[in-house]
Amino acid sequence: MTDKLTTFDPADLLKSDEAIEVFLADALETGDAGHIASALGVVARAKGMTKIAKETGLAREQLYKSLSATGNPTLETTLAVMKAIGFELTGKRQAA
Repeated sequence: MTDKLTTFDPADLLKSDEAIEVFLADALETGDAGHIASALGVVARAKGMTKIAKETGLAREQLYKSLSATGNPTLETTLAVMKAIGFELTGKRQAA
């Protein structure tokens, strides 16, 4: 018997807006820009990168690059993607 590894993509698990909300909240709580960008990329793939590209007016290749662990999306790109996936960026006061 041959052991085969399969590629795991967390986007496959994000089937509902509730799951996406928890996923994004966890990423945002880290405060790590690379992790947040990557999490947005995972959600964009879950929602359909072609659809997100069309709704934001950005090229798919640009989105894949910006929304990776090494990407550094602009605030404009981040807000456009958040809107396209049906979420908004909100602020809350930090605990003391």
